[in-house]
Amino acid sequence: MKFKFIWVGKTRDKNWKALQEEYLGRLSHFVKCEIAEVKDAVGPNAVDIEGNGILAHANQSSFVTLLDVKGRHLSSHELAAEIEGWQNRGIREIAFVIGGAKGVSSKVAERADLAVSLSFLTFTHETARVVVLEQLYRVFTIIKGFPYQK
Repeated sequence: MKFKFIWVGKTRDKNWKALQEEYLGRLSHFVKCEIAEVKDAVGPNAVDIEGNGILAHANQSSFVTLLDVKGRHLSSHELAAEIEGWQNRGIREIAFVIGGAKGVSSKVAERADLAVSLSFLTFTHETARVVVLEQLYRVFTIIKGFPYQK
């Protein structure tokens, strides 16, 4: 199984970047990981431009999980059960999408196989990236029975 993270913009703050790399390193012990950064767009068509960039990075066979405030609210254990189910179904690549500041285009939302909310709270994109990486690492510690999740 491979995780592909597709997000808009770069992680510019060195502290968030360090946390991102820390959890990406931990996660890579369990699953292959790749990050695809889509350039921030400006102007009235920014969401559509970013959406086209996101879709260009999502393979046709990828299971696309959109991280969206309107998505399903899952506990860490529920997310672990979802991912374990994807493994059992033989899904090879899961793409996790974090859109830009103005959200994602309708094309990206339609392409998503699942929408998941990280929280009822609003996070910066840099925070959201770290949270999703940490939660996915936590998921694998749950699946493997490691003590980290407690």
